[in-house]
Amino acid sequence: MDENALSYVVVGAAIEVHRVLGAGLLESVYCQALSRELALRGIGHESEVALQASYKGISFDAAYRLDMLVEGKLVLELKAVEVLQPLHSAQLLSYLRLSGCRLGLLINFNAPRLRQGIRRVVNGL
Repeated sequence: MDENALSYVVVGAAIEVHRVLGAGLLESVYCQALSRELALRGIGHESEVALQASYKGISFDAAYRLDMLVEGKLVLELKAVEVLQPLHSAQLLSYLRLSGCRLGLLINFNAPRLRQGIRRVVNGL
């Protein structure tokens, strides 16, 4: 499945999590619930994936952690904030560049309607 098709499946899973749990919980709760929902749908994923950064030949081990990496190609950055800020999109774009992935989803579970809290971020897609 390519990144775009995979993103639709993930958005559906996130909507189901939001439908059941609603807004107002901690990010960690949504991460665990989304992990369970993806597993129920047979979608491979990893949580808290260490991501290395480097600068002029020096590597910074586990400098960052991806909230979730789906099927090895879709990066998820989960939030539970009042309003998504441009900094959140910039953070996800940096993660995409460092990981070499082309598509990421920024998902804010604190939105009244989850579709309003989802942003697609692309890196050369």
